[in-house]
Amino acid sequence: MHNTKRLVIIALFIAQATTLSIVEGFITLPVTVPGVKLGLANVITLLAILVLGWKDALLIVSLRCLLAALYGGNPIGFLFSITGGLLSTFIMVLMWRFFGKQISIVAISLMGAVGHNIGQLFVASLMVHDFRIYVYLPVLLVSALITGYIVGIIAYQTHHVLLKNNEYFSS
Repeated sequence: MHNTKRLVIIALFIAQATTLSIVEGFITLPVTVPGVKLGLANVITLLAILVLGWKDALLIVSLRCLLAALYGGNPIGFLFSITGGLLSTFIMVLMWRFFGKQISIVAISLMGAVGHNIGQLFVASLMVHDFRIYVYLPVLLVSALITGYIVGIIAYQTHHVLLKNNEYFSS
């Protein structure tokens, strides 16, 4: 992929992921456990892994977390977001790199969603100085399976359309 084309795609992905992250902040889910979110920005993360590669995906996630935190004015939220986002991305990159031919994009998304929740619980446990906070893990894992599945389906469908209909996303 040419450098200018790659930079434009990175910029678009950062803008889309940041927008999805901010919009998601306005969506209230009927769940009493803190930390349950849809994770819509992870659609862009998955697409970045598939289309651009791991380095650009990590850049996009990092900048998305920073920009969303700056917009929201929440430095504590940034810690949760960056930890969950980076762990999730690392897991998805590894899954794609080593098992991409054996497992689906949806399965990769599921693993990323689980990783995101584990990363966020780790930050929470450090903040409250108590690892018993992992009592929330079963509920968060159920939510991760639901949201990870939805994100995976959206990413799969979007990736398929991008490859089929757009010359900019072919290698």
